[in-house]
Amino acid sequence: MSEPRKARIATTSLAGCFGCHMAILDIDERLIELLKLVDIDRSPLTDIKRFTQRCDIGIIEGGCCNEENVHVLRDFRRNCDVLIALGQCAIMGGLPAMRNAIMHSDDPLRECLEEAYISGPYLRNTTHNIPNDPALPLMLDKVYSCADVVEIDYQIPGCAPSGDVIYSALSRLLAGKFHGFDRETIRFD
Repeated sequence: MSEPRKARIATTSLAGCFGCHMAILDIDERLIELLKLVDIDRSPLTDIKRFTQRCDIGIIEGGCCNEENVHVLRDFRRNCDVLIALGQCAIMGGLPAMRNAIMHSDDPLRECLEEAYISGPYLRNTTHNIPNDPALPLMLDKVYSCADVVEIDYQIPGCAPSGDVIYSALSRLLAGKFHGFDRETIRFD
């Protein structure tokens, strides 16, 4: 009798702080239990940069602020059966999306970049240049949530969600018993 097939999981971090990946590590010793059920494919946790095969679950941290983020997110949607937005940046744009609300000009992206690189009060940019190397991904007009770009199957809220919440959602999803959260599970107080 052969062992049941392990589920394949991929993770990525887009425009965020990597805190949700740190929260995955906060699952602590339960990671050993989880790794008996899954193989990790493309992920900063494994340093695998490209999909090696189709994945059952893709976990996305961070929103989309540049064209590379959009490309990676669409690649995850194409290569994963279930896509999970992990944390507030993936769900709503999080702190990076603060730039969406503070821009008031006809060219809000330029206004944001000038504040960041030229006119900010704590800058020492003597050249007064905004980085524009062709190797840098093009910035989007604003920061978008993952659901603004692709279909998202589940959301795990929090900044960052606790290891307990992540473990509960993943273990129930792997067992076919996850259908979202009840109010008590995601209460933050």
